[in-house]
Amino acid sequence: MGHSLLCMMGFFLLSTVIRGNAEAPPKPTVTLQPSRTQIYSGETVTVRCEIQGGEGAQWTYEWRRGQASIRPTSSEYRIIRAAESDGVGYSCRGRRGSFYTQWSDITTLRVTVPTKPTVTLQPSWTQIYSGETVTVRCEIQGGEGAQWTYGWRPAKLNTPPTSNEYRIIRAAESDGGGYSCRGRRSSSWTEWSDITLLKVTAKPKAELRADRTAVPVGGSVTLTCSVNPSSSSSSSSRWKYYWYRDGKSFQPVTNGQISVSEGGLYSCRGGRGEPVYYTEDSESVRIDTTASNRPVVTLYPNWSEIYRGETITVRCEIHGGDTEWDYEWETNSIRKPPNQNEYRIRSASSSNSGNYRCKGRMKSSQHKTTEWSDSVTLTVSDNKPRPVLTVSPSWLSPGASVTLNCQVEHPSAGWSFYWYKAVPDLSEKSSSYELLPDGSGTAQDSYIIHGQTHTAGYVCRAGRGDPEYHTDHSQPKFVWSADVHSAASLTVSPDRVQHFTSDSVSLTCEGNFTEWRVRKFSEDGRLSDCRRMTGSTCNIDTSESDTGVYWCESGSGEFSSAVNITVQSMLLYIYFLDLNDLDVT
Repeated sequence: MGHSLLCMMGFFLLSTVIRGNAEAPPKPTVTLQPSRTQIYSGETVTVRCEIQGGEGAQWTYEWRRGQASIRPTSSEYRIIRAAESDGVGYSCRGRRGSFYTQWSDITTLRVTVPTKPTVTLQPSWTQIYSGETVTVRCEIQGGEGAQWTYGWRPAKLNTPPTSNEYRIIRAAESDGGGYSCRGRRSSSWTEWSDITLLKVTAKPKAELRADRTAVPVGGSVTLTCSVNPSSSSSSSSRWKYYWYRDGKSFQPVTNGQISVSEGGLYSCRGGRGEPVYYTEDSESVRIDTTASNRPVVTLYPNWSEIYRGETITVRCEIHGGDTEWDYEWETNSIRKPPNQNEYRIRSASSSNSGNYRCKGRMKSSQHKTTEWSDSVTLTVSDNKPRPVLTVSPSWLSPGASVTLNCQVEHPSAGWSFYWYKAVPDLSEKSSSYELLPDGSGTAQDSYIIHGQTHTAGYVCRAGRGDPEYHTDHSQPKFVWSADVHSAASLTVSPDRVQHFTSDSVSLTCEGNFTEWRVRKFSEDGRLSDCRRMTGSTCNIDTSESDTGVYWCESGSGEFSSAVNITVQSMLLYIYFLDLNDLDVT
């Protein structure tokens, strides 16, 4: 029995040993501290070998780094200032005496160079306006799960905690400038990001434009609202626009263009961002609707050209209905008419010259207007007109009728005519004018004098308008008579009609008068006085320019008979004589 018991115990021990040797050895686990499989070059990491349930045992360790064995026999392997070459697979096993655990699974460590951060703006506008809100953000590509701290430039942003974003609320112009950042994890820094420029400018003012300022009958007007249209970034700044008519919001938020068919005072402003940032309101634009009445500009009197000093009325006439109107004028003249239906120009000058047009605005609806009238041109001449007088005939037979004609520019422009006799005034070396019978304001531009017998001078002038404007007097024109029975007479010595150059000729005035002058009307139409007058005698050393009609005028206004004197060169006269002496038979 003792022998049997010994056998049974031996069998039990053998079974136990066999069963124990059949169980698999434990399998360690490789862990990382910090527990990141991706680190950046320069960081420190601990690779640790952990054997589950073997915490109290005295283990030694073997390590594999990639395909190579490494020497440390402790449970952890510390990598200080990791390099990219440390980025491999790590595995381990434990040994106690002659007993080995299994090799752990491979844990791969990836070591990368820290990426260069990027500074971004949210919203992504590099130009913002004072009062807006913007977030400046530092982004490190691939480092989203890491615990970073951040460094910023400018330094004013480095207030703890230094997070990856900096929110600028109600930006000021001093917030403009360059922003850059870098990240730090453990003791390792990334490099600095590139600089992102942020520009902060004064609050903008919206600009409102209209393709026309009046809505045509049955049509519409296009309004365009924009913000800082010269800015290249404004097109991508996602502005929305808010519209107002007569100070009240009337249109949902839109893009920058709308069509309107109702009159009013329109304005707009832009808004963007969250919360919404608003621009200054635009200047208001008046949009009028168009009435069917179209005005007409008239001139009264209806003269397209007037002269300095005349009076004329420019009138705006709107026909149809009993509507009361306010009036607007548009002109390129220096002086603009008042906003009334007529503009009375007293004593006109060239500054009143120009094109005139008008439109009406309903008093009951200030946004309803007529169209512009057609333009009427007014021309004001600074040169006072002078009529031209003609007489027919110039030489008359005693008792014949004489016809005077007075010619003015624009003869149909409402002129009346005034007819005068020229009365010599020796003291002023000129003439005074006496109105002829029935010679005041005749409608006809001609005047007939019956029974004329003596030499006489005449002038005319024209007038028009209310108050009446007068032209200058015409130059005097003369009717000559050879009648020897007049109260004054002229004698010529030598007594002949034809004279020769360098002759001495005397013209003597005779009559019961004490003052005289001798006058000449030359071939070229010029009127002149004798230059060498002694008493009642005019002395001439003749030249060809002395050819003309001569007469005397007395101090009491009488005219003598007239004499036609011709002066020829002596050589020409001799030549004619020689030809006459030739024997042509």
